[in-house]
Amino acid sequence: WCIVGLNNIKANDYANVVLQALSNVPPLRNYFLEEENYREIKRPPGDIMFLLVQRFGELMRKLRNPRNFKAHVSPHEMLQAVVLCSKKRFQITKQGDAVDFLSWFLNALHMALGGSKKKKTIINGVFQGSMRIFSKKLPPPDLTPEEKEQLLETEEFKETMTESTFLYLTLDLPTAPLYKDEKEQLIIPQVPLFNILAKFNGITEKEYKTYKENFLKRFQLTKLPPYLIFYIKRFTKNNFFVEKNPTIVNFPITNVDLREYLSEEVQAAHKHTTYDLIANVVHDGKPG
Repeated sequence: WCIVGLNNIKANDYANVVLQALSNVPPLRNYFLEEENYREIKRPPGDIMFLLVQRFGELMRKLRNPRNFKAHVSPHEMLQAVVLCSKKRFQITKQGDAVDFLSWFLNALHMALGGSKKKKTIINGVFQGSMRIFSKKLPPPDLTPEEKEQLLETEEFKETMTESTFLYLTLDLPTAPLYKDEKEQLIIPQVPLFNILAKFNGITEKEYKTYKENFLKRFQLTKLPPYLIFYIKRFTKNNFFVEKNPTIVNFPITNVDLREYLSEEVQAAHKHTTYDLIANVVHDGKPG
């Protein structure tokens, strides 16, 4: 079977790359190639979300048709279903954010297949992992050391732990330096993938600001999914514009081992902790 491209109708390349990447995930693709896997799923009367399942299945069959004589197929029907089911949040004529689309699409497919928080589908069977999130509130910075000490003794400022599931992991980039070389060119920094994965080692703490309060958080992986999606966060929104971090992330394309990010008890439950790259989505050009 050959790999086939998707037409860019107007400004739908952000969705095309996600659909193409998902078509490279064998268990997901194989499930949707066979219509009998989902034909009998009961949906409430008037439910339009199942249209996503049908159209995604059709697209997988088009992409993987051995009798294709064209080098590309049109995702038009699939994208019309996306526009309808997302209530125009995602459109064909307007650029969108690939990771927003990925998140919405996977969750929408999961629900349309009859899934819930407790009921599994092919979506969470393939992509869902879990983690513990440790969070502690920070005292306001304008207090004296004594006042801060007192607050840290109270219940409100004690560390809390919550269990959470994920369909992808968000990796943060270090702030890009503003150094220039002798030719006044901005130096583009490079970072190994394993440096930014340290966010999930259960030890690394990072400060998160909300409108009124600041928190220190750390993350500990408790279950790895069969297929792992990384989202490298390049864009930050300021009041007036969107900035893109140009940092280059160096990563191996085979044998990425996540064992060291798991506690010993979690390691014991995971026979396989290595991953090979099967798809990579890159944003080209300026932000926006």
